Amino acid sequence: MATAQYNTTTTATATTTSAITAATTATTTTAAEHVERKHSVASNSNFNLPGVNGPSWQNCYYCTREHFKSVAEFINHLRTRHCTREGGSFVCRYGFNGVCASLPLDGVSDRDYDAHVAKYHVNQQTRELPPEWGVYSAAQNLPAVLNDPQRGKQSNLFTKKWGDHFVDRVQIPCNPRLPDITHADFAVYVGSIGKRYRWHERRQQQQQQQQQQLPSTTTPEHLGPVPVPEIFLKSQLQLHHPATFAQVFPGYMQSAKDGAGTPVERQQLGRQLQEQLSHYLDIVEVRIAQQVAQKSAAFFHAMTTQHAILAEMQQAAEQVRQLRSALAQLHGSAVTDSFRVMRYAQRRQHYQTTLDKLRLMATVHKTQPMLQLLLGTQDYVAALDLISTTQEILAAELLGVHCFKHLPMQLGEMEKLIDKMLTTEFERYAANDLNRPLSDADLESDSVCAEEDKLVAIVMGLLRKQNFSFVQSYQQEAIATIRAIIKQLLIELLSRGDQELCLTGAGEQALDLTLSEWLAILQRASHALVAVLERVKAVVSIMQQTADAAAGGLDPHEHAVNLIDSEAFLSAAHHEQLSAQLQQLLQAVCHYCHERCANIVSPQSLERSVATEQELLQLSQVVQEFGDATLSICGAASVPLQLALKVQASRYAQRFHAERKQKLALLLDQERWRQVDIPHEFQRIIERMSAGDYSKQAPLDGSSHITGNGGIVAGNPVLLVEGKQPFALVSVALLLIQMLYEYGGSAQRLPLLAGYHSRNVIDLLRCFNSRSCQLIIGAGAMRVAGLKTITSTNLALVSRALQLVLYLLPRLREHFESMSGYEAIERDYQGHIKEIEHKIHGIVSERIAAQLEAWDARPPIPSQTFRHISRHLVKLHEAIAGVLPEAQIHEIYGVVHRNFKDKLREQLLKLNVYNNGGPQHGVVTSELTFYMETLRTLKALPADQLDNGILEHIWVY
Repeated sequence: MATAQYNTTTTATATTTSAITAATTATTTTAAEHVERKHSVASNSNFNLPGVNGPSWQNCYYCTREHFKSVAEFINHLRTRHCTREGGSFVCRYGFNGVCASLPLDGVSDRDYDAHVAKYHVNQQTRELPPEWGVYSAAQNLPAVLNDPQRGKQSNLFTKKWGDHFVDRVQIPCNPRLPDITHADFAVYVGSIGKRYRWHERRQQQQQQQQQQLPSTTTPEHLGPVPVPEIFLKSQLQLHHPATFAQVFPGYMQSAKDGAGTPVERQQLGRQLQEQLSHYLDIVEVRIAQQVAQKSAAFFHAMTTQHAILAEMQQAAEQVRQLRSALAQLHGSAVTDSFRVMRYAQRRQHYQTTLDKLRLMATVHKTQPMLQLLLGTQDYVAALDLISTTQEILAAELLGVHCFKHLPMQLGEMEKLIDKMLTTEFERYAANDLNRPLSDADLESDSVCAEEDKLVAIVMGLLRKQNFSFVQSYQQEAIATIRAIIKQLLIELLSRGDQELCLTGAGEQALDLTLSEWLAILQRASHALVAVLERVKAVVSIMQQTADAAAGGLDPHEHAVNLIDSEAFLSAAHHEQLSAQLQQLLQAVCHYCHERCANIVSPQSLERSVATEQELLQLSQVVQEFGDATLSICGAASVPLQLALKVQASRYAQRFHAERKQKLALLLDQERWRQVDIPHEFQRIIERMSAGDYSKQAPLDGSSHITGNGGIVAGNPVLLVEGKQPFALVSVALLLIQMLYEYGGSAQRLPLLAGYHSRNVIDLLRCFNSRSCQLIIGAGAMRVAGLKTITSTNLALVSRALQLVLYLLPRLREHFESMSGYEAIERDYQGHIKEIEHKIHGIVSERIAAQLEAWDARPPIPSQTFRHISRHLVKLHEAIAGVLPEAQIHEIYGVVHRNFKDKLREQLLKLNVYNNGGPQHGVVTSELTFYMETLRTLKALPADQLDNGILEHIWVY
């Protein structure tokens, strides 16, 4: 460390001595010579900027890591990094913020730009430093301050003070993640470092005292106070500059210019200046002597160790010579032969590589004959693989071979030709396979695909080309085949008939055919189309198996086609896409079959034709069988043919319902509302309906059992339900039962009609209920059927018919499984029955009330009034006893009995008759005894209500 300090001080002092000596020499010769300094003095400078100590072209100020050895490199750097070209002019960007101070934004020509760089950047003597950023360099954007939406409109905008208060200060909160640091946190560190710091301070003070005492003891008195000017301490003393020369020789040049003083005075001034410079030189030498005196030990140590270093250097040089001699011998004996062996091995490797290239070229040369051979054997995948491999070899290993420059283009054309060939072959195969004659053997065989291997080869080739359009092509060909089959069937049908119809184009227009003709076409078309669909399914299955093999997912244990051995080349995404397209193909073809079969006949012709139930049943069977077949083929149900069947079923159900509704309305208008005998056939119908058996058709025709006066042929007087409930009915009620049975039987034979018939049954029952109410309760039968009056018997017969319908309603609901409006029609029928009961006891109650108003409690007994009341009760019983059940009769007479008691109490109160045992009381008792005897005779009330309790209850108000 002492040696280094000594060298640095010696170098600095020597530099100053050289400067003073140069100045002294310049004074003698009076010439401003350029003195180059090879050492730099850094006594008064703590930094070293690039370009300050050397020429400006040696480095770039803005690219700190760029250093240049020549002016040409510097100019090239400025042109590439600090210059922009705008059109034909050049803009210099060598400056602060990309702006040149000498040529700010002007573009110049190429020659002018070189002159500008040479003048202002290459030969620049002083480097202008960029402005240093300070706190006053910051600026506030005045528009941003004035338009701050958070401040609103400012009232004190125009102010004289534009300081830091103009912008709102923002208090920055403390960071919650940083702890609060106090002086107590450094107490331990200060305590540990304080002792060393105080020792360091004492050492610095001692060194400063020694440095202050050292000049006073070693420097002569006449050298101490004289300082050396700083001009001699600079790294470069350039006397050819006037300013530097004036500092070194003050007043010399001025006196020479003015001509002041004699030559003797100028010589004297020169001698004084030379003595001053000599004095500076003495000061420097004294200081050098002081440094040598202080560092003499280190100096002599360095001198003594120099001999040891020279000896070691000589020894090292000798060792290097010996090592070089050993290496030369080793190179001659071992290295040369080894390198020769390595060179021969490398040459052999090159020969082998060349031979492999030639063999590869011979193989590539045989590509086209091999392609012809593979295409002849229909091995399209191998041909495409060969083309792909050859193209990869030409692009990777034989690139630049002149004899193969046209081969890639030829292979590309061959690949396109194979693609077209595959498409053509597939279309030809699809047409031949689908248009084969249909036979029963095809329907019975498991596989109906012809030339399976050919199909596999074509599909594999198409998949290798990733050409998935063959699925759409096959779908179009299948649809065309289906269209041709149906057209041929229509031609055969029309040729046998007398109609003159013309089929144009594809024959897809709807024809004017009857339902039977449509049914015949469907029966023939369904078998033919199922056979075609089986062929399509077989081809699609082979396509799917081929795609599975191409994707590498074929299970060898499953039955599959014979595939060509090749690596999997179909990606999972493409395999999934192709599988979806094949499934859509099956569904689309099946859907087209249904749609085409449904649109063979025009809707207008089907509306004009009247379909029978048998025809509709056959149509349903054909549609169901065809739908099941297509469902097993494509796995999805098709709608169009089912919709056509539902349309026909709806029309049949509407016509079926309209006929029976019209017939029921006509019979209701003609009904005389008299009880008729029940034929045995109707009894069996009721038994079947109770058991839910609608398999047998109704053997009756309503008109054949109706007599001339509207009655039914002889049979049982009542209809027995469940073997014990008798129902006395009118003829229209029997025909209603027959209609309901026909609805149920039609729905059972043809389940498609169940929904329509269930709604129509509700409508038919609603029609019967409303029309019977209008005719009987509304007395419409007196006007329509010519009845003189509506009797209680008529009302009872209607009530009994409604009760029979209520009995059958749950069984009908169970048969049809669901009936919308069932609850509503049940409430309507129950309300109608209650209304009829109210009408019956209302008639009798009114007549009894009229008789009681004229009654008086006096003899004879029984009075005429009670005789008339008994007569009315007997007539009512005669009218409803054979029609209504006993429970309902008791209910009607119970209401009449209650009304009688209420009216009699009112009359007794009116006559002031009391239970006092008087004569009037005896009359009332006798009358009531006669009344109760009549009821007991008729058995109109339950047995517990036929006692003489009325004799006591009548007096209870």
